[in-house]
Amino acid sequence: MKKLIVTMTVALLTGWAVPAMAQMPNINLLADGPSKTPEEREAEAARDKAYRDTMRKIPDAKTSADPWGNVRAVEQPKAAPAVKTTAAKKPKTGASTN
Repeated sequence: MKKLIVTMTVALLTGWAVPAMAQMPNINLLADGPSKTPEEREAEAARDKAYRDTMRKIPDAKTSADPWGNVRAVEQPKAAPAVKTTAAKKPKTGASTN
């Protein structure tokens, strides 16, 4: 019986501690890695420049992305004007319970 009480107490304390640990801020106590050497910085700058130059060479896609564009007519037909009726409105009869 005593083992059960100890186990339940440990489970209860663990249940309270886990959510509290999840709310703690993430603090990195280790120093960041060593900074880049000048050669690495130059190599990275050269890669970035080559990437930007390559991206400028790719033409912009100015065509429509509509796969059915050549099937549809260029101008949509205009709808016929609605026919106006002169019929009188019927008065509502009975009570509505809306």
